[in-house]
Amino acid sequence: MALSAQQVAERSAEAMWARDSASKWLGMTLETVGPGTATGSMTVEKHHTNGHDICHGGYIFTLADSAFAFACNSYNRLVVAQHNSITFVAPGKLGDRLTAICREVARYGRSGIYDVKVTNQEGVLIAEFRGMSRTIEGKHFDGEQL
Repeated sequence: MALSAQQVAERSAEAMWARDSASKWLGMTLETVGPGTATGSMTVEKHHTNGHDICHGGYIFTLADSAFAFACNSYNRLVVAQHNSITFVAPGKLGDRLTAICREVARYGRSGIYDVKVTNQEGVLIAEFRGMSRTIEGKHFDGEQL
């Protein structure tokens, strides 16, 4: 029986999560995944803060990049980042729960464009991230590709 697009996204995410030591080490939780979408979150802890006593931008970037990775890999195709950029809008503070919500903007051939909004627990925008993806050879599990 054919898998639904949602089932393909979930199985792809399970396979990726099993090998994703970086997102786990960050303290990220993968909240949701769907075709071309993913949501991840993390709580800002002391080891995430910089010399200004706010969340280091690299950790915010990593959270957004991880949500992007799960979104663009949701079709059971291996996909990597080609180019990413981020604009920081407000600081993430110690104790904040940051949430990165990724949505697919376009997917054509081997290329994709994805936007990620990072907000805190109050819905305050922390950063905007845009990711450009590139499909490579391979898949996450034996079975269907979308």
